[in-house]
Amino acid sequence: MIVLRPVLRSTARHLGVSQVRFWELMGSKRKTRLPLSVQRWCSSETSGLSSDHLCSGTVEYQYLKKYFVRRLKATYHRFHSIPDYSVVCGCHHVYFIKDDGIYRIDKRDGILEPEQVVNLEHVSRGGGKTRAENDERFQWTIQRIRLSPQEKHLAATLKSSHKEELRCVVVRLGERSIPLLPPHNILLELESVFSFEWATDDVLFYTTLEGLRSSSVFRLHLASDGSSKITSVYEETHPDVFVEVALSRDRQILTINCNSRTSSEVMLIDVTKSCSEPLVIQPRQLDLLYYVEHWKGFLIILVNTGPAQEYQVMQAPVSEPSMASWVTLFAPSPDTAIKDMDVVGDYLLLVANTPAGKLTLNVMSLSNLKETHIIQLPSWACAIETKKPGVADQQGVLEFLLSSPVHPPVPYSLDPGKGLLLSDAGNQTYLESQDKYITTRLEACSQDGTLVPVTVFHAVPVEDLGQVPLLVHVYGAYGRDLNMEFCPVKRFLLEQGWALAYCHIRGGGERGLSWHRRGRVEGKPRGVEDLQACLHNLFSLGVSSPSRAALTACSAGAVPVAALCNRNPNKMRAVTLQAPFLDVLGTMEKPNLPLTLEDREEWGDPVGNLNHRHIIASYCPLHNITPQHYPSMLLTAYSGDPRVPLEGVLKYAKFIKKAIHAHFSMKPNAGCKSAPKIVLNVQPGVNHLGPEDFVQRLEEEAFRLSFLYTELGLDLPLPRRKRKR
Repeated sequence: MIVLRPVLRSTARHLGVSQVRFWELMGSKRKTRLPLSVQRWCSSETSGLSSDHLCSGTVEYQYLKKYFVRRLKATYHRFHSIPDYSVVCGCHHVYFIKDDGIYRIDKRDGILEPEQVVNLEHVSRGGGKTRAENDERFQWTIQRIRLSPQEKHLAATLKSSHKEELRCVVVRLGERSIPLLPPHNILLELESVFSFEWATDDVLFYTTLEGLRSSSVFRLHLASDGSSKITSVYEETHPDVFVEVALSRDRQILTINCNSRTSSEVMLIDVTKSCSEPLVIQPRQLDLLYYVEHWKGFLIILVNTGPAQEYQVMQAPVSEPSMASWVTLFAPSPDTAIKDMDVVGDYLLLVANTPAGKLTLNVMSLSNLKETHIIQLPSWACAIETKKPGVADQQGVLEFLLSSPVHPPVPYSLDPGKGLLLSDAGNQTYLESQDKYITTRLEACSQDGTLVPVTVFHAVPVEDLGQVPLLVHVYGAYGRDLNMEFCPVKRFLLEQGWALAYCHIRGGGERGLSWHRRGRVEGKPRGVEDLQACLHNLFSLGVSSPSRAALTACSAGAVPVAALCNRNPNKMRAVTLQAPFLDVLGTMEKPNLPLTLEDREEWGDPVGNLNHRHIIASYCPLHNITPQHYPSMLLTAYSGDPRVPLEGVLKYAKFIKKAIHAHFSMKPNAGCKSAPKIVLNVQPGVNHLGPEDFVQRLEEEAFRLSFLYTELGLDLPLPRRKRKR
């Protein structure tokens, strides 16, 4: 299935869904060794309070952290067996991931004893790596697995906890009767690989990621004598264009997708021809975004040429792929946003967001365009994850998982000609429990009259939410939706009586491409107005109150949160920000930083455009700090984060502490209020997405909960009681 990326997935300042599902790591029995380099640096300062109070506050956090580590570990354990799509089906074997590598089971002879095909310890020791890397050999996590068409080779990308770049291992697969002696079955290791696909059993196409830029496409050919040859296929010259390769669902064409924030250019390679050269489908054109699938000699094209420059579906013959040959197949109804597209058998499948904010599946027969219908998904469904079909999977069936932040994934399979069915009756228990918690969809009226969607999860009716703690989530950048996949921590909070709100402000993609356009560059202040309107609407409806509300955001989502703290700090009691982007003006003034040039389409150019500079300066969190009573803040940053410079986070923490101190100095009577705490938690490492290691991530989450419970003045949650027999 195509994943729509109006923004560049690997370069945007965001936390994406590529993070490891940490409940999958619960089965690991290995003790993780933490070198000194990963110890935390955590400072807690509170303006207007004594140093003794500072020490006791920090000790209190640490005590609570131990408590929440135990509670969260138990929560993750409850959901450790939920379904996922990490299993890959080959022609003869089933491949799966364990804590120390990749294993497979032979489907033909009924032998159930797993056979290891990739050993992470051997990967880390190979290739003359440094002693420090060898000491961290248990920090590898497997990101993706790809099998060649006839299961002759396997390729997999691995990520280290202290590196942005991925390493790709290529393995020659043998039979069990032919002994595999690791690491000799590993043919080679490719550094800094981002995307990769097998064209044939012996040809692998891949792109590399260097300095947060993916601009090069290579072709790896594996000869029968064990030798290999790497040749350059394509080199992108524009600095704001991100390149990746993808394989069509029917495995007939390979596409080279070259996307910037505002334009696309796609090239295709016919994998059925041995020496096929890349063919440009439609040359790059400003404000033209398109993505391609294949069906029986035709290209199925998702392109933003619909009404209001939203996505619609068009078709063209492979022999005449340019825009002049494109014919419209499907245009969505007004206010319905297409989120994803796939071609399954002879059917076109579209995932869409309705005006009411619900997910639907639109099904259209490609052989009979009059045969169309809409499949309504469960009302609680907020996220859909489709399975990339393996070489042995049914090509005419779509398998997918539905979830929400508090609803565990439920597997479904769709035969387009028959309808929607549960794919695994064993997960009926999960399905029956999904209605236990309430999903409420609201709309808040922003300052300019725009209605902003809000999704609220709660355990009791709305009218009974007046005294509950509220955790508000927001992002609003790069045209990306808020992450609404299942998270055990969110489920834990809901079980403890919290309400969770997700504010889909402008700048995100929840309501289509226009929703993003209206919230970028000159429209950035609208995101702050939207967030304020969402909070006002929630409190007006009786959902919690400012004294019991906390805001949380990651990366670029920190901009509207911190900007609102400057404008109206009384709207919330506490704030937690992870890898926060806080110095928009200072960062965008430096063209030598990794993301500045491509991010001008999102934030503007304060150097070359005076109007952009004034707009950024009007909302930039760092440059609008003023002496006042701010909410308590937990700022979690990573010292080597290449996307969000640590300098901006440190400067922000320093300035806001100074402003709070000035406020208490100017207004001695303000001392009757408890002074806010500004907690700066800086962790070594370069991973913008946070720790890969389960234990470290658990401790980070536990510390965040300790902060929230302390600053909101909440009692500790009681453990779940066991029923007496």
